[in-house]
Amino acid sequence: MLSVLHRGLLPLFCALTLSAPALAAEPCLPCHLEKTPAAVKRWQESAHARAGVGCEGCHGKDHDKILKGEAKVDMTVCAPCHKKAFQEHQASRHGMGLHSGWGCTRNLPGRKADECRFCHREGDTAPRSDVQCARFLKQSSEMGQIGCNSCHAVENACDSCHSSHSTDLAIVRNPNVCAKCHMGPDHPQWEMWQTSQHGTINATLGRNTGPDCQTCHMPKGTHNVSIGITMNSGGIPYDEKKARPARADMVRICSACHASEFVRRELQRDDAVRAQSLKLLKEAEQILWDLNDHGLLDPMPEQRPPHPLSGNKLVTDAQMLYEDTSHIERLFFKMKKYDYARTVKGAYHQNPAYTHWYGNAELKMDLIDIKAEASRLRERGKKGLERKSSIEEELTALQKKFERGEISDKEYAREKEKALKAME
Repeated sequence: MLSVLHRGLLPLFCALTLSAPALAAEPCLPCHLEKTPAAVKRWQESAHARAGVGCEGCHGKDHDKILKGEAKVDMTVCAPCHKKAFQEHQASRHGMGLHSGWGCTRNLPGRKADECRFCHREGDTAPRSDVQCARFLKQSSEMGQIGCNSCHAVENACDSCHSSHSTDLAIVRNPNVCAKCHMGPDHPQWEMWQTSQHGTINATLGRNTGPDCQTCHMPKGTHNVSIGITMNSGGIPYDEKKARPARADMVRICSACHASEFVRRELQRDDAVRAQSLKLLKEAEQILWDLNDHGLLDPMPEQRPPHPLSGNKLVTDAQMLYEDTSHIERLFFKMKKYDYARTVKGAYHQNPAYTHWYGNAELKMDLIDIKAEASRLRERGKKGLERKSSIEEELTALQKKFERGEISDKEYAREKEKALKAME
């Protein structure tokens, strides 16, 4: 009985706290005071309410579209009032988050019509981006929504970090807001920070003494979260022209607490770890391509479902899959997407355990596993029936290397001549 009475009085209580002009100006409120009182309360306490920005200012007036989920409050709704934040956000990796994790689902079974809005504005057939993600395209619609776009929608949705109706900055100053996406096997930055000395000092003495995600990646409140980063999201270094100013930015950020020369030495050491790790990764990648050139992958790309973007071809770049591949490719996926990333990002986040045991050690053991699997596949290939002659096979493999640019004209001619001489 008390709970029923409480529910009956709550809309009245909320209404009394709002001025008559506010109620008159907001035709949504009489209904939503009853149906969604908590949302109304959060809006009432927000900077939007104080500035006179009401429901229709963000959601529009078409109630049918709102009920159908078609009136999304995306970045373009917020941009006119938050121009500086919008421009900074667009310049950062968050500004390409959706496009790097999406792909056209037009020809996929079970696609949903409302997915078009991620790449097309209403009434516009031209896509906003031609970037596609093969891993996304392999998922069910439901997995794509919760497992992919819940993070990648950060490109186009302010409430990915800010809440929907509250404007309390305490929410976005809490590192947990970053953790929902920046954690897990492929990029555990939150765990790295939390268990580092920086994270420990932060938890003990507060953010004024111990830096957090926002301190280093959103200095002075900028929405450009890419300041100071010298590599792409796959851990591949930028060219010197792009990397030099980014490194200077990061030195300035770290120098708020540390001596600049100390910062430079630390970052240079981390650069060396990145270079050493990348060399191991490239060694493993060459093994895969050699097996592919000799027709030894099991199964070969033409014997399995086609890659969503590349068809029946081997893919080892950023679009590689963790399904419908061979076992050795699965090992390489773990090496590249998980262990290489943990090694490099662990180093830059000052976490020794992630750099070594979760990263470097696993990276080197991955290479052992890949070499062992390659030996098994080659040995099995020797025993196979109806195989091409070894010389013919070698010439075919050389041609494939040349065609994809792995060897130069001179190297191709030299190796081809060597193979032909062996036939004599």
